[in-house]
Amino acid sequence: MPEITPSDFLWAALFDMDGVLVDNTDFHVNAWLRFAQKHDRPLTKEQYVDNINGHVSADAMAYVFQRPISPGELIVLTEEKEAIYRELYRPQLAPAPGLLDFLTALKSQHVRLAVGTSAPESNVRFTLDGLPLRPYFDAVVDASMIHRGKPDPEIYLTAAQRVGIEPAKCVVFEDAFAGIEAGQRAGMKVVAVATTHTRDELAEMGVSLIIDDFIGLTVEQVRDLVMTV
Repeated sequence: MPEITPSDFLWAALFDMDGVLVDNTDFHVNAWLRFAQKHDRPLTKEQYVDNINGHVSADAMAYVFQRPISPGELIVLTEEKEAIYRELYRPQLAPAPGLLDFLTALKSQHVRLAVGTSAPESNVRFTLDGLPLRPYFDAVVDASMIHRGKPDPEIYLTAAQRVGIEPAKCVVFEDAFAGIEAGQRAGMKVVAVATTHTRDELAEMGVSLIIDDFIGLTVEQVRDLVMTV
């Protein structure tokens, strides 16, 4: 049987943004804590990790305020919180260690690339255009483009559709439990990035690979996760 080469095997890498493309978890935590304090809503870092990280803003705000949030109110509250985050993180904005080399290697082997993020469009612009990372990606799916947030698989199924690759040949890079579950429910392999949770916690999720960052990660390591002969 002839050897399968990268050009023969069409697959895709789908990336969450926060905590994956950028190591910004602590800044989001601090922004949420400041936002909640301003509104006299008690919130701890543990509650953020368990109930907010990786979720769309509608679900996160409903958790913080313990009530449904109207669409109009959601827009105002979300931008208030994200403005706090951007103010905190702007001086430190940087791609995750090893990310640019890894994305460049993926592009050189014609791997389809997409972002699937629960972040609002304002934060997507802040990150992808501020670094800039957008030119690396064939598609970007943000919170405004889906109806059901993570852990529902819709966001990654939509990203796969946008890049024209079947779910079974997609690898998701995620840091949050909700996002990991979304990728798995989409029928995709998941690489967990240990920026928010420990390696032991991530191992319990049954992911295909755990990394601390992208330094030293090769295209072949990731391709082998979805390689079929």
